[in-house]
Amino acid sequence: MYKGIAFFDLDHTLYNEQTEVDQEVADAMHQLRTNNVLPVISTGRNLFEIPTTMKKTGIDTVVSANGSYVVFEGNPVYKAVLSKEIVKKFVAFAESTNEATTVMNSEDARINFVNDIVESNYHFINSRKPPLHVTDFINHNEIIMMLINTKGPDEKYINQFNDTLTFFRNTPYSMDIVAKGSSKKRGIQELIKNTDLGGIPTYGFGDGNNDIPMLDYVDHPVVMGNGLDQVKKYAEFITTKNSDHGIVNGLKHYNLL
Repeated sequence: MYKGIAFFDLDHTLYNEQTEVDQEVADAMHQLRTNNVLPVISTGRNLFEIPTTMKKTGIDTVVSANGSYVVFEGNPVYKAVLSKEIVKKFVAFAESTNEATTVMNSEDARINFVNDIVESNYHFINSRKPPLHVTDFINHNEIIMMLINTKGPDEKYINQFNDTLTFFRNTPYSMDIVAKGSSKKRGIQELIKNTDLGGIPTYGFGDGNNDIPMLDYVDHPVVMGNGLDQVKKYAEFITTKNSDHGIVNGLKHYNLL
């Protein structure tokens, strides 16, 4: 039985500003296991984007795609699949306003076209642009998450698809899109329910809008010093910045290291 479960966002939290895991952070993740604390990645990113991170940290339990795809010790335990009909409707609606959609699952991604906003977004998140051919990918694969490459206004999408989709604005150039009701909170709930991890104290580390459901749910929410002001309102403890030993300081605050 673990004495704690610690959930970690990646971008601007577990990651440094180069979208990498510092060695002291990787060492801390391994030390958590030694201390009988289960480290869990809780991210808007999908599994295919983070194999290097998982290997370096030794973490094999992940709440990915904003809670839409969850693995425990490397094995899937929950997924929330978007209906193909809704995905196709959304892609067509976005395309009518000349904005590109990325569609994703745990293994791969596709985008329908590339413009300046797409270039800016993938530079911002420090990820490679996906290949083209969205329609074929949708037809032959499950879709777990979408990403709309847009500077806004967000309402034109939220108002149109509020009954079927959930949106998280995580960068100046994009919103994450998942099934209605999906969130990091939902993913964590499904992880705990499906793996008999109930009754163990939970800790959450985050900085951004999609972390709010997680921070609102865990027993001990920690927000990074570089976190958004509206996110800091959910903190039990505000640690230092991700670039200033924030993960290690937060874990030490709770005597997890």
